[in-house]
Amino acid sequence: MTRHAFCAIAVLASLSAAIAVPCDAEEVVPHVTIGTQEVGLSVGYLLPVRLTTDHTTKQKGPALMPSWMMTLTDPIGRSWYRGQISIGAEVVYIQFQEPVVSNGIGFTPKIKYIFVAHNRIRPYLEFAGGPFWTDFTNKVPEESSSFNFILTAGVGCSFFVTSQTSINVGWRFHHISNAGTSYPNVGLNSSLPFAGFSFFF
Repeated sequence: MTRHAFCAIAVLASLSAAIAVPCDAEEVVPHVTIGTQEVGLSVGYLLPVRLTTDHTTKQKGPALMPSWMMTLTDPIGRSWYRGQISIGAEVVYIQFQEPVVSNGIGFTPKIKYIFVAHNRIRPYLEFAGGPFWTDFTNKVPEESSSFNFILTAGVGCSFFVTSQTSINVGWRFHHISNAGTSYPNVGLNSSLPFAGFSFFF
């Protein structure tokens, strides 16, 4: 991971600590109901995942992901899987630093299932996908088009420092391809650990 990625995560941690208020763990009860909106910002660092011998590119680089979500349901279920469903959208910006410096930006509708059984500590599953534009056409052997799609699936955990503010950490699997609109189209797969924060209102 580069110095830039470390600095970005350190800044997020400092901001989260600054907005946190001292309180006992039992006093923090997240205020998330139907219609609650979430605005968040996450940063991470993209690492290559080569699934076949055709995947030769070792793409790496920092990622920035502002997002908006809305809670659709009250808690569902009665056991450890008790949770809420949220939908929203996210902008994904990635600066690929290897093998060549290039950029990608996309817009992805998103769905998230948040486990609420542990109150202020809330694990979640998330899935997203949408159009993704890049400038690495003819720069990597796996892709031949500037217009692509990005699909993501991930897990994470939100730690509520107040009833309306959380620190988030997680991991995602990313797949970038042009869905067969041009060839070659082997696709690029990557791993993305990330950290960030969210405000709920």
